[in-house]
Amino acid sequence: GVGMGMTAPVSITAFPAEDDSLQQKVKVSLRIPSQYQANPPCPTDESVKIEERQGMIIYSTQFGGYAKEVDYVNYAAKLKTALGSEVAYRKDFYFCSGYDPPMKPYGRRNEVWFVKE
Repeated sequence: GVGMGMTAPVSITAFPAEDDSLQQKVKVSLRIPSQYQANPPCPTDESVKIEERQGMIIYSTQFGGYAKEVDYVNYAAKLKTALGSEVAYRKDFYFCSGYDPPMKPYGRRNEVWFVKE
């Protein structure tokens, strides 16, 4: 019953398939606003979970525009190439993050995050 508004970034946990496309299984995460961090309201929908994300070190790349799945896949491939084989990071998932509301037409910010192992 508490309206919290939209927060940024919106993160989608992507699970790459063998061919680096994305599996249909995704998890969308929204940041709980600061004033609710200590005592977040309980979700009324059982499909919504509150999860504490531990601190992490990420490798990231940024791009603009209205991001589609193909954009995240392409930028994940570019980040993978840039990191090479010497860098250890989680390969079973990565984050696709967007920072802007849908009605913002210019100067959009999107990122792909790989989590350091």
